[in-house]
Amino acid sequence: MQKGHLLYEGKAKSLFATESPDILWMTYKDDTTALNGARKTAFTDKGKLNNQISTLLFHFLEKNGVQTHLLETLSDTEQLVKKVTVIPIEIIVRNVIAGSFAKKLGVAEGEELAEPIVEFYYKEDALDDPFINDDHVRYLKLATTAEIAELKELALIINTLLQQRFLAADILLVDFKIECGRLNNQTIVLADEISPDSCRLWDVNTKQKLDKDVFRHDLGDLVSVYQEVLQRLLNKTTEV
Repeated sequence: MQKGHLLYEGKAKSLFATESPDILWMTYKDDTTALNGARKTAFTDKGKLNNQISTLLFHFLEKNGVQTHLLETLSDTEQLVKKVTVIPIEIIVRNVIAGSFAKKLGVAEGEELAEPIVEFYYKEDALDDPFINDDHVRYLKLATTAEIAELKELALIINTLLQQRFLAADILLVDFKIECGRLNNQTIVLADEISPDSCRLWDVNTKQKLDKDVFRHDLGDLVSVYQEVLQRLLNKTTEV
């Protein structure tokens, strides 16, 4: 498989064509952004770490019945993935009050929710990815009623699996973002990545932040934190 021309360059990853119309070449970048791209810094090896963490978690999810776009990890920063039509919805699952959720509702961070909360955000940089509900999704024709239910169910399944996987590594899964896409046959699969860039992770005991909040709030060395997450995941496994 050969890397072809650049198709898309995002904040953290780039997508390239291959000789197969159904397979793309995805490259993880060292760039790290916050405030919807307003703040940007490159950290050596960050892309490598996110690739390793996401690969590990996608394989874990696949093993437990979740279909993903991942086909093969090619190198420290590169993957082959199935070509999907991305559904422009960021799906957020929250287990603990933190971040924008705490600010929006005027409540303190740290309270564990009685049950997970699923939120949709319209993936549109020009609008700062606004919060949307099911009716908005239907109005914008982003997904059908049946697909909305499928996305929510998939997000909750992934949440349950990831909670157990991270807890085995003494990590609390506070919240996370996923994106999904449709294959040619319209099957919805998990796409994009799952990494400390897209998850809010805390140490179970100390509540130390182990995610991109370290960059957002200048709390320490981002790369060493991501390395710790990877090492914990490698050292601790769980059967589901």
